[in-house]
Amino acid sequence: MSNDDLPAHLHRLGLTPEEAEIYLAMLRTGHTTAADLAGHLGWKPKEAEQAITRLTELGLAAGGTPDGSEATPVDPAIALDHLSHARSAELQLAHTAAINAYRDYRRSVSPQARDDLVEVVTGTQITERILHIEGVAESEVLRFDSPPYHIPASANPTEVRNLERGVEYRVVYSKSAVQNHSYYTSNIQPCVAAGENARVLPTVPVKLTIFDRRLAIVSMSFVEAEVNDSLLLVRPSSLLSALTGLFETSWRSAFPMHCSNRVPSALRPIQARILELLGAGVTDDTIADLLGISRRTLSRNLEQLNYKAGTATRFQLALHAARNGWI
Repeated sequence: MSNDDLPAHLHRLGLTPEEAEIYLAMLRTGHTTAADLAGHLGWKPKEAEQAITRLTELGLAAGGTPDGSEATPVDPAIALDHLSHARSAELQLAHTAAINAYRDYRRSVSPQARDDLVEVVTGTQITERILHIEGVAESEVLRFDSPPYHIPASANPTEVRNLERGVEYRVVYSKSAVQNHSYYTSNIQPCVAAGENARVLPTVPVKLTIFDRRLAIVSMSFVEAEVNDSLLLVRPSSLLSALTGLFETSWRSAFPMHCSNRVPSALRPIQARILELLGAGVTDDTIADLLGISRRTLSRNLEQLNYKAGTATRFQLALHAARNGWI
């Protein structure tokens, strides 16, 4: 952040433009008088005194005289924390007021409260709503991931940004998502590398994303999408609780998929990736395609894995890999 941005940030914290301007001037001059600041900024002395008094009240300056004619900037940490909390409280009040206003509107349109629980979104609104909802997730995102996709199946910068700011992602992928080469390399691998917790099932029961356990998006399946390009928004209700329970049950039964750079000392990187993809249930042809290797190279690595594990079948290899921390 450059110093040019600081006035705007101070304004967002609650300072007026004048207070921000004189505070920045004080940072440049150190201990000073209101008269000197007024002359430097082209203000009237009384205006500078009033601004210094306000900064002193906020804890950003220490007054040298009772009338505010002198001041020195002080460590702003405590004052800025207080201002941040105050703005957060104001935003929460605004958030609540906006939601209540919308609910009043919904009740005026239809007195049936249950109409608020499920909303149908269609057409061009779909992508915009998905991006907005995911962009403001606060703590947790739960997802069943399966084609088709409303947003092009490529990188997901919104998820990566959310992971960077501490939002937890748990995703259960269908086998059809994992075996899509472009989606696996451009979306799944980068997201898992950024911190996503990923697991795999042969199929997922529904296309679903749950945000902070207070809003769910239910998308159409392959068959449904052919005749109905739409999604459902489900708000807090017994239906949302049931969808959350469905996810947790599926999560417990799904196979972990790491796609990380951590490689057990007993394995080479390609062997660790082969084990992960075997656990996803994809075919040998798909594994070779995803890893960019030939079937012969894949077979040779599988033979080496069985030799290292002392196993003869893939089932035995999977048990050995799980028990010994290979996957």
